[in-house]
Amino acid sequence: MNEYKALANAIIEQAAKDFRAARKRLARDPHNQSAQKTVRDVDGFFHSDWFRVLTTLEGKQLFKMLKEESE
Repeated sequence: MNEYKALANAIIEQAAKDFRAARKRLARDPHNQSAQKTVRDVDGFFHSDWFRVLTTLEGKQLFKMLKEESE
């Protein structure tokens, strides 16, 4: 079970890293379509059933914190 939790945590951490990187790219170029898509995809992930399968964390709250961090 520890391997499963480690993998789940790694997936969530990577999504957060991807979101932060995309927000930085958007700060430099607000029209960057790739970064816009990444933000939408990560938003969808943090609000998805799949996220709830991976963890008991509150995805909406975590995504809100990531957004506030990057503003």
